[in-house]
Amino acid sequence: MNHDTFDSDALLLDAGNDFPDIREQVSKLCEGFGGDYWRGLEDQPVDSSYPTEFINALTEAGYLGALIPEEYGGAGLSIRGGAVILETINRMGCSAAAGHAQMYTMGTILRHGSDEQKRKYLPDIAAGKLRLQAFGVTEPTSGSDTTQIKTRAVRTDDGGYVVNGQKVWTSRALHSDLMLLLARTTPIDKVEKRHQGISTFLIDLREAKENGCTIRPIDAMINHNTTEVFFDNVPIPADALIGEEGKGFRYIIDGLNAERCLTASEAIGNGRFFVEKAVAYACERKIFGKPVGQNQGVQFPIAQAHAQLEAADLMVRKATAMFEAELSCGGEANMARLLSAQSAWACAEACFDTYGGFAFAKEYDIERKWREARLSRTAPISGNLILSFVSHSVLGMPKSY
Repeated sequence: MNHDTFDSDALLLDAGNDFPDIREQVSKLCEGFGGDYWRGLEDQPVDSSYPTEFINALTEAGYLGALIPEEYGGAGLSIRGGAVILETINRMGCSAAAGHAQMYTMGTILRHGSDEQKRKYLPDIAAGKLRLQAFGVTEPTSGSDTTQIKTRAVRTDDGGYVVNGQKVWTSRALHSDLMLLLARTTPIDKVEKRHQGISTFLIDLREAKENGCTIRPIDAMINHNTTEVFFDNVPIPADALIGEEGKGFRYIIDGLNAERCLTASEAIGNGRFFVEKAVAYACERKIFGKPVGQNQGVQFPIAQAHAQLEAADLMVRKATAMFEAELSCGGEANMARLLSAQSAWACAEACFDTYGGFAFAKEYDIERKWREARLSRTAPISGNLILSFVSHSVLGMPKSY
C-alpha cells in the first residue's frame, strides 16, 4: 500500500467502533485516582512526586504493555489502541505522561531491535518487572536539532562502548530501569551527512547509575518528573546497540512518529476533559438569574474549541492508521501533534474563561490541566519546528533551518 491508495474512508467508518471496552475499563481505573491524588503529588518534593501507585495500576492491568506483541506477553494492540488508552487517561483528569514513553519506545525495539533483545526485555517489560520510561535524546546545546548531539559512545577493546555526555529534559529517568539512548558513535566532522554516525542503545540504568551515570531532578512548572542525566565514562555492553551502528537517527525518527501520534492523543484527551468540564459548569452556574452557558459569549468559544478538537482528532486517527500500516507518515504524525496541541489549548482557554476566578482554585483541577495543555505546545516538539518540517518536507518549500 502506498500513500496515494490509503483508504481514509475506512478510517472514518471505523471511528464508531473505537475500542469502547478499553475506554470503559481505563475510565474505571482512573476513577480511583481523582484530582486529590494528583494535587497531593504536586505538594511533594520533586524527587518524590512520581505517581507510582497509578503507574503500578496501569502496569498490572496490562495497559503499559499494550503494544507489546502477545508472543512476548503483551496485549498486541495497534498503536491506535495505545492512543485510545492515553486519550482516556487524560480525559479522566489523570496524566498519561507519567507512563507514555513505554509505549512509543516500543516501536524502536520492535522494528529495529534483534530477536535476542526482544526476548530479553519485552516479556519483563510487559510483566512490569522492568520499566522503560526514559528516552535520552535532548541535550542542553542541541535542543530540537538532534543531529548536533554531543553525547559520545566510543568502542572499547572488548566490543562494548564507553559513554560520555549529558541529556536534559529526560523525563522519568529516576523511575526507569532502562533507557533508550541516542549517542554519536562517529564524530560529525567524519560523516558526509549530519544525521549519520548516530547510534541507538538500550541501556540498563540500574547498572549505569553504579558506574558513572548521575541523574538529577528538574523542578519545573508542571509535575512531569523530568531530569538531567550525566554520563561520565559509563560502560555499556555491545548488545546494548539497537540495529546497526551509525543508523540510529533513522530508528529514532521512526519512534518519534509513534511519539507524535501517541502524545497527540493525550492532547485530545485533555481537550475533551476541558470541554466536558466547561459545558457542565456553564449549564449549572447561574448569574443574573440564568445559566452562564445561555450567553453566546460563553458558549461560542466552547463550541469553537470543540469543533477544532474534533478536526484534530481525525488527523490523529489518520496518522495512527498510517503508522500501523507502515506507511510514510512523518507529515501526518507531525500535523496531528500540531493540531491536537492547538485544539487542546483552545479548549483549555475556553474552559478557564468559563470558570472565571474559580479556574485558579486548585480544587477544580482546571489550572493543573491547563498547565498540561500549555506544555503540549512546547514539548515533545514545538509548533514552529513542526511548521518548518511541513513547509519543507510536505510542501516542498526551501528549508528554513
